[in-house]
Amino acid sequence: MIEGILIEGLIYGLMVLGVFITFRILDFADMTVDGSFPLGGAIMAVLLIKGVNPVVAILLSFTGGMVAGLITAIIHTKLKIPGLLAGILTMTMLYSINLRIMSNRANVSLLRVPTVFTRLTEITGKYINSEWAIVIFLVIVVLIVKVLLDLFFHTDFGLTMGALGSNPQLIISQGMNPEIIKGVGICLANGLVGVAGAFASMYQGFADVGSGTGVVVSGLASLMIGEFFIRSNKISILTFRVILGSIVYRMLMYLARRYGYLIHMSANDLKLITGLLIIISLIISRTDIINKWQRKKSKNSTGGLQ
Repeated sequence: MIEGILIEGLIYGLMVLGVFITFRILDFADMTVDGSFPLGGAIMAVLLIKGVNPVVAILLSFTGGMVAGLITAIIHTKLKIPGLLAGILTMTMLYSINLRIMSNRANVSLLRVPTVFTRLTEITGKYINSEWAIVIFLVIVVLIVKVLLDLFFHTDFGLTMGALGSNPQLIISQGMNPEIIKGVGICLANGLVGVAGAFASMYQGFADVGSGTGVVVSGLASLMIGEFFIRSNKISILTFRVILGSIVYRMLMYLARRYGYLIHMSANDLKLITGLLIIISLIISRTDIINKWQRKKSKNSTGGLQ
C-alpha cells in the first residue's frame, strides 16, 4: 500500500513540477498537460516495443513533451491566442497525434515488453522487494530532477523566468523578450509532463490515449495540497512541497478508493473529490487560515519558551 502510494506520488510528482512551472512560475494556465502526458506514454510504449533503449525512450518522451509545449507557446505568442485556449487547442490536436503514434490504437500493452522497472526488478529481486526497489529508483530520479530545477531557477535565466510571472513589465523594461522566456518555460514544463507519462505507462504496463484526462486538475490539486502544508518563497522548498503534495494527493485518492464505501462513494466519485479538494484549498488560501494558524503556533511556542 505505502509503496504503491509513493510510486504514484513520485511519478505524478514530475507532472506536478511541470504544472508548478506554468501555473505558479509563469502564471500561465496551460491545458497542454492533458495531451502531453499521454504523448510521453505513447512515445515510450512504441519505442520500447521496437526495442529502443529505455533511457533513450525517456529522453525522446521528454523531447515530445517539449515539442507539444512549443506548439502551445507558438499559438499563444505568435498567433496572439489566449493561453488557456492555446493549451486546449494543442491538447485537442494531441489526441489525434497520440493515436497516430500508437498506430491508431487507443491502448498499447507493455506487459511482455522489458521496461526500466522490469529490468530493475530482475537486478534487485534477490535483495529487495520489487516495489521498494522502484520507490528507491524513483526517489533518485525525482531528486535529480528537483536539484536540476533548483539550480536552473538560480541562474540568471531562471530568475528572469520567475520574475516574468509576477512582473512582466520588469522583463520588458530590461530589454528581454518575454515571449521567448515564456516559451522556454512552457516547453520545459511539458517535457517533465512527458517524462511522467512515460514512467506512468511503464509502471501501469500500458499506454492509453485517454490517460491524460483530468491530469492537469489532479496536478493543481497536488500543487495546492503542498501549499497547504508548507509556505515559503525559497525555490528548493517550493519544489519539495510540490512533490510532497503529489504524494499526499495520491494517498487521499487511495483512501477514497479503499474506504469511500463507508460514505457511499465509489471510484466514479474520484473526480468529484479532486474538484472539492481544489475548492477547499482555494477557500483556505483566500481566507488566510494557514497564515493565522502559523502565527498562532509561533506565538504559542514563543510563550512556552518564555
